[in-house]
Amino acid sequence: MPDTGRASASSGEPDVGDVGRSGVAAAGNAAAQAIRPGADPAEVGVADVLAAQSRLRRYLPVTPMHHAERFGVMLKLENLQRTGSYKVRGALNAMLAARERGDQRPVICASAGNHAQGVAWAAYRLGVQAITVMPHGAPATKIAGVAHWGATVRQHGDSYDEAYAFARQLAEQNDYRFLSAFDDPDVIAGQGTIGIEIAPHTPDVVIVPIGGGGLASGVALALKSQGVRVVGAQVEGVDSMARAIKGDTAAIDPARTLADGVRVKVPGLLTRRLCARLLDDVVIVREAELRETLVRLALEENLIAEGAGALALAAGRRVAGKRKCAVVSGGNIDAAMLATLLSEVRPRAPRKPRRRTAELVPPDPPKPRPRPLEKRRATATLSAPPVIPAPMAPSAPQPVSEEEFTW
Repeated sequence: MPDTGRASASSGEPDVGDVGRSGVAAAGNAAAQAIRPGADPAEVGVADVLAAQSRLRRYLPVTPMHHAERFGVMLKLENLQRTGSYKVRGALNAMLAARERGDQRPVICASAGNHAQGVAWAAYRLGVQAITVMPHGAPATKIAGVAHWGATVRQHGDSYDEAYAFARQLAEQNDYRFLSAFDDPDVIAGQGTIGIEIAPHTPDVVIVPIGGGGLASGVALALKSQGVRVVGAQVEGVDSMARAIKGDTAAIDPARTLADGVRVKVPGLLTRRLCARLLDDVVIVREAELRETLVRLALEENLIAEGAGALALAAGRRVAGKRKCAVVSGGNIDAAMLATLLSEVRPRAPRKPRRRTAELVPPDPPKPRPRPLEKRRATATLSAPPVIPAPMAPSAPQPVSEEEFTW
């Protein structure tokens, strides 16, 4: 039996359960129960995230933090991660945890993007057989990226729904382990290692994009115990998690968006419970804001991000905080799409920077200034005028002797 995911493949979205249908929620819980026999699937906590960090540190480097001064936000650059996305964290941790439990079965997944590349890279490093089912309309660059790491690529159907149904069918028939993109405790714990790497920078709020909810759940597990607010970000018309938290579980087709990595019709069963309990808020971003943010990120910060990667930064202007941090979740954007955005989108000029001081210390009271001396008018001391002797009057000529005359 597959380890995670839905019991039915009819809902048509990646690794999520159609909670609006009777019996599917219980089947999803039973499927998740198969991951850890005898454990509640909701029992994923900080200890699991710390265990994931100890597993991943041998394989994945710590991604850098970048302070975007023009945005006033710190950026966690997961677009510089292996395979260009954070997805490799959850895939690798799930495979390592399965190997610790003695599960050596081949891994299968359905994806047309980052999750497939993460599974392929992790399987290559661990020597595990991996099969990825991708629709015929998947980008050729991502198909080549999956095949580069030695995974078997099976193309089936013209949509993700058909590829997902085919992958679940193969997992049932061949006893493969179906690896969910987000609704899996080991995957959630692997994504939560991002929060552990952010914690030393002491943010007061962290913004994460939400698709199925795996990244938001893991980061919230790692940071909520430290008093950090965690806010999710979704695109207008692709807000399944925001609606599910409010109790609206209707399966609505998501709108077309630049952030194709978060186009999820119904969020995961496990991630929905975690997000409802741990997230402080979910911010909805307009499509125009997302496009402008992606272009500004490339032009002003020299960083290339995909649509979902720029989503958290686009939501940053609607989140209050002194030390904000946004997760740039990926950078796998099509070159033609990026060229189109750079030629069409004209971002607004950035606002002038504000001068801030770390702490306003009250100045010392001013000391009394000495009273300046009054300027006195200089007076000259006039002395008595010099006495000039008057010339003596000529006297009568004296007679000169003959001796004096000779000398």
